[in-house]
Amino acid sequence: MTTRPTPTGRAAALDRIRTLHTQERLAQEFPAVAALLAEVAQGPAAAADLARAGRLLARVDPARIHAAHPGARPLNVTVSGHGTLDALTGPLTAELARHGIPLRATHGEHDGWRRDLQDTAGPLYADDTDLSLVVLDAQLVFDELPQPWRVSDVADAVAAKTGLLERLAEGYVRDGSGTLVLNTLPLLPGHLRQLVDHRSRTELSLLWREFNTALLRIALTHPRVHVIDLEPLIAESGPVRDSRLAVYTKEHLGGELLGRYAREIAHLARALRGRTKKVLVLDLDHTLWDGILGDDGPDGIAVAGTYRGEAFGAFQKVVRQLGSQGVLLGVCSKNDQEPVEQVLAGHPDMVLRPDDFVRITANWQPKDGNLRDMAARLNLGTDSFVFVDDSPFECGLVAASVPEIAVVRLDEEPALHIDRLLADGWFDVRELTEADRGRAGQYRADAGRLELLDSTASMEEYLHALDVRVTLAPATGQDVPRICQLTLRTNQFNLTTRRLGTDEVQALLDSPHHLVLAVRTADRFGDNGLVGAVFAERGPDALRIDNVLLSCRVFARGIEQAALAALLAHARDTAAPAVTASYRPTAKNGKVRDLYPSLGFETVRTGDDGALDFRHDLTRLPQRPGHITLDATFTPPATPAA
Repeated sequence: MTTRPTPTGRAAALDRIRTLHTQERLAQEFPAVAALLAEVAQGPAAAADLARAGRLLARVDPARIHAAHPGARPLNVTVSGHGTLDALTGPLTAELARHGIPLRATHGEHDGWRRDLQDTAGPLYADDTDLSLVVLDAQLVFDELPQPWRVSDVADAVAAKTGLLERLAEGYVRDGSGTLVLNTLPLLPGHLRQLVDHRSRTELSLLWREFNTALLRIALTHPRVHVIDLEPLIAESGPVRDSRLAVYTKEHLGGELLGRYAREIAHLARALRGRTKKVLVLDLDHTLWDGILGDDGPDGIAVAGTYRGEAFGAFQKVVRQLGSQGVLLGVCSKNDQEPVEQVLAGHPDMVLRPDDFVRITANWQPKDGNLRDMAARLNLGTDSFVFVDDSPFECGLVAASVPEIAVVRLDEEPALHIDRLLADGWFDVRELTEADRGRAGQYRADAGRLELLDSTASMEEYLHALDVRVTLAPATGQDVPRICQLTLRTNQFNLTTRRLGTDEVQALLDSPHHLVLAVRTADRFGDNGLVGAVFAERGPDALRIDNVLLSCRVFARGIEQAALAALLAHARDTAAPAVTASYRPTAKNGKVRDLYPSLGFETVRTGDDGALDFRHDLTRLPQRPGHITLDATFTPPATPAA
């Protein structure tokens, strides 16, 4: 059985990892390593310590980790570039392990990035490659300049490199299956200072910014290309490189910068694996404001007017900014409920107000239990939570008893609160949708639904009173980002857990043999928007359901039964011989294992891994739940004539 040690400091956590390595137990204890690495990441020498820990983890076969923990599916990463990138392996392994993801890395030859991107039979293009990292640096331009060189020579070289990278990215999107990751190229003082006149330096700086802008635009053009901007990372990490290593070993990007780069890659991988966090829960005293409400009273706390107060006010602004982009905000505080609600509503300097939160819990119960209760009321898993507190005790309690919750540990310096909150990009997504921006309001409307549930005598009475309306129709191009997001972020109601990018969803929409159906719902409390999707493929022997997705916000309302009953009726009406479907088990989707049998599907195969294949002969169709009003259509809207 896997144990979960309680971290007791950076040094102790690092020692524990070394001990597990010595005992050859890192694979067995892999889930516990995340908490240890989180502790290591808190220290002043975090970059070096994580690299050390990562080098130990890199010696463990990811297949052993996966065998011991089936939910820890390795990430297949290819690494190619211009300079020497040996220093990337350690931090990349550690940063991925922090999120429960083992790394399986394939490294290209030195300065082989162009060959690797052109070789469609090579590892970057392998079917099982998740991320293809092509790490670039400024020397790939400056190494090709004539001697001596002028700014015009750089302009020619940059134009050629831009065109080349655009063509290679297009080729990768066409022939590759993973996500290509490029980066902007830092211009070094040593490049600028070779020019003795200020005008030429200005011209070179401007030219270089335009070059990096062109690289960033590649990501806007191709959804499966991601470009990491190194400039913000350099601002955090210091020097781009060690000049001695750059000359002697061709390490054109330094270890600390590569560590920051590795963290960004881990954030991207987490989003691609559907592990983005959804809820930010905050303590109050010394977290959202300066002072202790119970001791100092409303007039004694500060979010403005003092140096420390201003820092807390700035922190609240950042929290509100996150909330405006779909992050659900909650409060979990050891305080009395009424004074907390009064100060949030009435304190003149408060940035955050009660309407910014989907849940405010203030009592004297243990916070781990309060967080579990909040997750249950929001119908979300605790693994979608980030908890922020300044108390080492409370942080330790939550980390130990609910280890799937990400814990952000603050200290007595409020000026660092923002940096600590944003350091791990817990809420990063590939693309923000309008549904994200309205999510908080939708969850607040759920409070009305809970009140209705409490006031009715039975679930049947509640569902009839709720007046659920479901629209099932072919998705349109405008729906693609939201449907893509559902495939990436939906874990519980996800029959096969196949993750799709926007280009893959669009390709299915464009295919004459596929159906991509958008599920929208509304009820007496408002419009829930696009909450689900059904993917199906028409074949000669059957209509095959490839996947069914439904947001956890609308569970247990009969929506999926109504949608699939309509699809089965459509299959019979269009003379399909049968409908087939599959269930592929994960750690999260056990609750939908019996969905298809409940609708009359017969099990035709059971796999050793728990996978199930089903068939419906369409002789006896399920009935739509009586409490649902359904509007179903399967014909795409006509395209307007040019």
